Parts: sequence; C-alpha cells; structure tokens
Amino acid sequence: MQQMGLEPKDLTPIIGSRSKVSEVLNHKRQLSITMIRNLHAKLHVPYESLMGA
Repeated sequence: MQQMGLEPKDLTPIIGSRSKVSEVLNHKRQLSITMIRNLHAKLHVPYESLMGA
C-alpha cells in the first residue's frame, strides 16, 4: 500500500466494506479467494504474496 500510495479507503472497491478492509489490515480476517483475485487483477500483486506461507 505504501509503495503505491494507497490508503485503506482505496481498498474498499477491491476488498469490500471499510470494516472488512480494517479487519484484513489488522489481521483479524483472512483474505478470501475473491479478495485475492481482485487484489491480483487490480493492483497486480503476485498471488504468492497474497497466499502467504
């Protein structure tokens, strides 16, 4: 996010509601397959980075 100059509000069209974005950023919610696909397609984030170990 920092490299792209994004703020949490910029992720709402990709991830969903503001509360979902907040939960993902605070590690209280895991990314869903749909969220991963959207982040990859719209921000070109590699799948490997989004899937974790």
